[in-house]
Amino acid sequence: MSELASKGQLRMSFMRWALLTVPAILFLGLFSGRVSNSGFGNPWFEALAKPGWFPPGWLFGLVWSILYILIGIAIAHILHARGAQGRAGAIGLFSVQLVLNLFWTPVFFAAHQVTAALWLIMLIFILAVATTVSFKRIRKAAALLMVPYLVWLAFATVLAWEMDRLNPDAEKLIPPSASAQIAL
Repeated sequence: MSELASKGQLRMSFMRWALLTVPAILFLGLFSGRVSNSGFGNPWFEALAKPGWFPPGWLFGLVWSILYILIGIAIAHILHARGAQGRAGAIGLFSVQLVLNLFWTPVFFAAHQVTAALWLIMLIFILAVATTVSFKRIRKAAALLMVPYLVWLAFATVLAWEMDRLNPDAEKLIPPSASAQIAL
């Protein structure tokens, strides 16, 4: 027997990585959103002016869940590629852009820093492109799994740009307070 590992053993090794990375990234994304009171139901966010082409609120949770699964599988491919040239750098790039991605939600939804969130998402997009290029050098499948993420980040960047344009004083916006009074 001249093989170091059979195809089945290699496949199981990849699956172990994916079973670690996918739930971890999904959990981190959910946690970031929950602690930041992201999305609809946040009075500050609901008070912001939004462009007419703003997607329905349910779409964000669905899209981000799918994207986190895809990028979780993508990084599993890279983690599985032991000995690949550039692997450590690719993992580093992925980690930095993921941490910044998770940090974006508190910056926007909790700190109400719309302009800072715009600059941050532009940086995330640049790092995600660099990550995808580095993934392509190691595993083409990993790079392809990153493409929907890049498309959504591009869309989210344009959306953040428009939100910043429509809400120049968003940081100072105080949402209307709830009232227990019944209006007659």
